[in-house]
Amino acid sequence: MKLEEFRASLTLAEPPAGLTAPMTALWWDARGDWKLAHGLVDELETPEGMAVHAYLHRKEGETWNADYWYRLAGRKFQRETLEEEWEALVEGLAGVG
Repeated sequence: MKLEEFRASLTLAEPPAGLTAPMTALWWDARGDWKLAHGLVDELETPEGMAVHAYLHRKEGETWNADYWYRLAGRKFQRETLEEEWEALVEGLAGVG
């Protein structure tokens, strides 16, 4: 699913079937439900799940916690804004799973 298709799906009542947990978390985050998004990746021990977990803590304002999860995911965030980071995660995870 490309970024444009993913954005278009945000008008639906529920996330599209077949999304991975990290992608579903990004979907709920975009819909404004940080808590539900976080719950989907909170204990997910995959690089993709930990990267989304890191992004969510960055968005929450907990940089120290975000840095911890980025390290576990084996990456550093490279995007200046949260929106750019969200887009990069969606694009990077679109083909995973």
